[in-house]
Amino acid sequence: MSKLILKSGKERSLLRRHPWVFAGSVERLDGRARPGDTVEVVAEDGRELGRAAWSPESQIRARMWTFASDVSIDHAFFKRRVAESVARRATHPLLANESGVRLIHGESDGLPGVIADRFGDVVVVQLTSAGAEKWRDAIVAGLVQATGCKAVYERSDSDVRGLEGLGPKTGCVYGELPEGALTIVENGVRMEVDVVAGHKTGFYLDQRENRKLTGMLAAGRSVLNCFCYTGGFSLQALAGGATSVRSIDSSGPALEVARRNVALNPQLDASRAEWMEADVFAALRALKAEGRRFDLIVLDPPKFAPSAAHADRASRAYKDINLFGFRLLNPGGILMTYSCSGGIGLELFQKIVAGAASDAGVDARILHRLSAAADHPIGLAVPEGEYLKGLAVQVG
Repeated sequence: MSKLILKSGKERSLLRRHPWVFAGSVERLDGRARPGDTVEVVAEDGRELGRAAWSPESQIRARMWTFASDVSIDHAFFKRRVAESVARRATHPLLANESGVRLIHGESDGLPGVIADRFGDVVVVQLTSAGAEKWRDAIVAGLVQATGCKAVYERSDSDVRGLEGLGPKTGCVYGELPEGALTIVENGVRMEVDVVAGHKTGFYLDQRENRKLTGMLAAGRSVLNCFCYTGGFSLQALAGGATSVRSIDSSGPALEVARRNVALNPQLDASRAEWMEADVFAALRALKAEGRRFDLIVLDPPKFAPSAAHADRASRAYKDINLFGFRLLNPGGILMTYSCSGGIGLELFQKIVAGAASDAGVDARILHRLSAAADHPIGLAVPEGEYLKGLAVQVG
């Protein structure tokens, strides 16, 4: 096994169990290693720090599989890690009876670059690192064995694979997808999931608890849901008793799914739902010009900053959209605002939202800090920006 020798002092983050080795921390590689191969990570003074997957084209040159040097990285290792991840969800009280669950969440489950979401009898896997790519067969076999699923569909089409020197891969890697649309039930609401062409793995499972909170806050309120995608927040607002829900997205196909989702739930009053295909920024300007106001606004935009290098530009976009949100709220209204940008940490995001409230001339206070669902755990050493963050803010 090749040895990855670190520069002096660069072992400190690994000793704190941070799972990444950046290019600037590497002194040299003793031996030869292909992308995805396992390497022994060693401090300058010879201390063995663990074993990692080598990725020569990425700025993250190695991702730790283990911080032990006596663990074999083989098929049995991955089947064991997958089984442990699935078992953790199976015993989590917040996930009881959920048909849509994240089974593996990358570094938080000791499997860097591996995402696996379960939708009923179908598991969708996304592999985003060179190491995960190398061990695809073992990971898929582990998922089949641990879940008893009927199909595993791969959605390794994320842009971040390009940073690892990898191209996109999609398609069934085990079994066959069932005929017709997949559906899950979330917080009592039935939702269609498109694992083939939908965003990410087909559905944003990480927002489950936040969608539930939206329903709880929506009773008797007029709601505006921006970047609504297939209507997850919108349907929860209707279920919670919103007087009206206007939903905006630039994707016509996503809005068609949203309309079908309403039809899947005859208990919801579809007459209270309005769907609008438009650029959200332009639509917010138009609503402001019309003098429209809402009691509850949800802002759940796509990733504005994929890395810290894009943080400045993304900060301006977040500032603009939250400024519009505050200006469209009725007195006492609530803004539920989110960021999934890796280059924007919670502290910076909170400053952006506070600045938008100040510029809008409103008094605001934080009701809740919003984070990912229970099945999207975050390891203590994973960088702050690498997860969903959000705020529920009420204006005076």
